[in-house]
Amino acid sequence: LVWGMQQIHVGQEMIGKISAAGQLMQCSASLDVLFLLDGSYSIGRGSFERSKHFAGKLCDAFDIHPDRVRVGMIQFSSTPHLEFSLDSYLTKQEVKERIKRTVFRGGSTETGQALKYILHKGFPGGRNSSVPEVLIIISDGKSQGSTAMPAMQVKERHITVFAVGIKFPRWEELHVLASEPPERHLLFAGDADDAANGLYSTLSDPVCTATAPGCKVESHPCERRTLETVKEVAGSYVCWKGSKQPNAVQASLCPFIRWKKVLIKHPSRCFRTVCPDPCDSQPCQNGGTCVPEGLDRYHCLCLLGYGGDVHCAAKLSLECGVDLLFLMDSSAGVTLEGFLRFKAFLKRFLQAMVGQDSPMSVGVAQYDDDVKIPIELGQHKDAFSLMKSIDALNFSGGRTLTGRALQYIAQHGFRNTPAFADVQDDLPRVVVLLTDSKSQDSVAEAAKYAKDQNLFLIGIGSSFMRAELTTVTGNPQQTIVYLDPQDLFNRMPELQRKICSVGNPEGCQAQSLDLAFAVDASSGVGLENFLRLRHFVRGSCLHFVINRDVTQIALVIYGSKAHTVFALDTHTSNSAVLQAIDQVPFLGDSASAGSALLHVYSDVMTVQKGARPGVNKVVVLLTNGGGMQDAAVPAQQLRHNGILVFVVVIGNMERDTLLRVAGSPTYLVHLSSYEDLQYYQGLIIERICEEARSPVSLCKPNPCMNQGVCILGPGSYRCECHGWEGPHCETRVVRGDSPRSPALPPRSHVQWNPRGLQHFSRALQHSKR
Repeated sequence: LVWGMQQIHVGQEMIGKISAAGQLMQCSASLDVLFLLDGSYSIGRGSFERSKHFAGKLCDAFDIHPDRVRVGMIQFSSTPHLEFSLDSYLTKQEVKERIKRTVFRGGSTETGQALKYILHKGFPGGRNSSVPEVLIIISDGKSQGSTAMPAMQVKERHITVFAVGIKFPRWEELHVLASEPPERHLLFAGDADDAANGLYSTLSDPVCTATAPGCKVESHPCERRTLETVKEVAGSYVCWKGSKQPNAVQASLCPFIRWKKVLIKHPSRCFRTVCPDPCDSQPCQNGGTCVPEGLDRYHCLCLLGYGGDVHCAAKLSLECGVDLLFLMDSSAGVTLEGFLRFKAFLKRFLQAMVGQDSPMSVGVAQYDDDVKIPIELGQHKDAFSLMKSIDALNFSGGRTLTGRALQYIAQHGFRNTPAFADVQDDLPRVVVLLTDSKSQDSVAEAAKYAKDQNLFLIGIGSSFMRAELTTVTGNPQQTIVYLDPQDLFNRMPELQRKICSVGNPEGCQAQSLDLAFAVDASSGVGLENFLRLRHFVRGSCLHFVINRDVTQIALVIYGSKAHTVFALDTHTSNSAVLQAIDQVPFLGDSASAGSALLHVYSDVMTVQKGARPGVNKVVVLLTNGGGMQDAAVPAQQLRHNGILVFVVVIGNMERDTLLRVAGSPTYLVHLSSYEDLQYYQGLIIERICEEARSPVSLCKPNPCMNQGVCILGPGSYRCECHGWEGPHCETRVVRGDSPRSPALPPRSHVQWNPRGLQHFSRALQHSKR
């Protein structure tokens, strides 16, 4: 309620700008400032402490110095009391410390007497009107005496009076106290930054002239409110009244009165200084969030996969060698605006992609009725000259003959001429088609011909082009569809991955990996979104070669309890895994991510369930954020045991909680909607495969069962068993048997060989039986 005593009718962004400017204000003019603090019982100790805090905050807006701004204070209640004069403390720190030590006095609210004191004594310790004088009255405006006459006399002495409301102020009286125009001199102590801005905005023109460049005072509609107690008739009741007749009474209806508090509104204007926000120009690209730092600095918080520069450019790798030809649609169907958008995309992509050490040679062709190759493959060896040539490309505007263009490029785009003498013939040949207009000729035969010439085709277009682009590329995985013009630029990392996947299919392929998905199937996710998560898992599995020697995949679903759908050693082919994923049921109860990770730790990523020593292990947790409070400890247990935890969260959730589970921002993807999952699949697979390439310990996770201790040797390990025996402590020692050595014989170490993992898994299954 207190914060609602004054409201400026502007958006939240403008409120933030006003507050930010208020924090940066600094008046360095010669100025005498006197605080007049209400210390009466109507204010009370709590609001008096807030008044002191507010006065201290306002001091931050003044350059306090003997030759510039001087500050003094008077506290008033029944009588005025000088707390300190203007020449007592001459630094900002001293003034603020003295304000903190001011003691609440209490008494009646005699504002008129305080003003008469100032009329009689002037500004104690001031410079005798040789510099501008500012009186800041902080009060609730509930004076016991008249204030109109002394307030008028104070203002006639050319003292600028600011009236600041505290607690539940009576704005009518504060209106009388404030200088003209009152809307420029009325402030509210509930928001110190806003009040500092209002004070500075009023003083900036005649007194504090050093306004920051670009800043200006703006008028905004605002509303001030007074909390009043009013009387109203709530009904009537039967009462007894005297009668003229002796010894008689008369029944009557008497009104029932009650008191209630109401807010009385006072529409006004508020004048505030607003400075240009460094984030107004939206400098952060690719969905990055701009965070202002003062008036002229900012930094960008970038999404995963971006951060190639301070503006969130895509992080693009140059570690692939291809012959790359861009085929740009320049027909009337794509329009001039679309053509220029493609040019801008091409420039930004190549600026990030092509450097002096790039193993890639680039060409650009454009088409409508005819096909031109203005930038031949390998023509430019530096990015600067390449950018100049792209700038010189012109829109032509003919018919959209995409089929003819593909046929021409297949025949002439990569031909061997002296210009290509230093181009390696064995590099993969990639054509990136940029179009946003349906072709007016057939594309299917031309695309087939291009692929027969060993050209690798990638198609980029808006969503209504999806079907035609898929026909051109022959594979939905090689089609990039953007949702809106800005989204086109967000597809740069995806394009880079598809270009560099030529001859090196996406996924870990030859890297051995034990991968477990833990999928939230709780009611918080809902059936529809659960099916999206299931589809995401299915699509991710397509990127891996699934067998005993390369990638093993397990799937866990969870609500309040976790269930293993299939273990790491259950399925040995992609088709079997995909078929099992399609049968996964929705659970629909409450969520406990901690239970799911604990289940993965104790019942999935174990040697008994098919986990392989010497193989990297990753858990991907897919959730809406429900039940994450108990997940940090089991996630840490997994990491301690050499298992990476990758957290994908869709929806609102406190980032600190998510980071405790993921362990690092590198392994956290936080999305706003389930539709965004598809755009991050490539990045998630990329991170998983990076982990698959990292060194791994043969003893993490511990391959020894039944609390056996794993001891590393050169390229091998052995298990020390207690009460158990066998290579992995899998067989209990039966009582009465002769004691056996708790460890393997010296020459019976388990040797690690990536291609011997299948033998290990089968032997382990046999030992379990």
